[in-house]
Amino acid sequence: MSVKRPYIVGLTGGIGSGKSAATDRFAALGASVVDTDRIAHELTAPGGGAIEAIHTAFGDAMIAPDGSLDRTAMRALAFREPDARRRLEAILHPMIRAESARQCVAAGGPYVILAVPLLVESGGYRERCDRICVVDCPEALQLERVRARNGLADEQIRAIMAAQASRAQRLAAADDVIDNAGTLASLHAQVDRLHAAYLAATTH
Repeated sequence: MSVKRPYIVGLTGGIGSGKSAATDRFAALGASVVDTDRIAHELTAPGGGAIEAIHTAFGDAMIAPDGSLDRTAMRALAFREPDARRRLEAILHPMIRAESARQCVAAGGPYVILAVPLLVESGGYRERCDRICVVDCPEALQLERVRARNGLADEQIRAIMAAQASRAQRLAAADDVIDNAGTLASLHAQVDRLHAAYLAATTH
């Protein structure tokens, strides 16, 4: 017996755009959420599925005392050696894709929000999705939010933003856009409308 594929909405947005706030609202309304960031954290936690391969590839220096990926050390290495990031991604990305696919099939909600920060940049996710939803805000607001949340310097934030798809590229890929330049109440109202539309789409 074949497994019925769920209705999948790919949700993405740049750093500081408000993806988590949107995802939390969709979850509160009953959608199943599959979050690739969360999967990546689980894979690189102590005893995670990617730790052995990371240890083999990068040695003791990239493993924290608790047995997890040392994110600070890895960030510094990737900044010095761009190839290190590619090597880490070659380990993590196939595992993340496989686990996210498994979770989508196992999801019990009426539809799935597949949250992928680099959805526009990564191959292999778009064709899984029935719709692409982009959480959008002006770049100045992204900077402001990430600075307040993470305490990063503007140059670091700009470097992260430069490594992501541009705002224009994300908007060009979008079927639906959540404008998160305003209040949380405004974001919730937009998510509520989309939730109703996605529920309607699953019944056709």
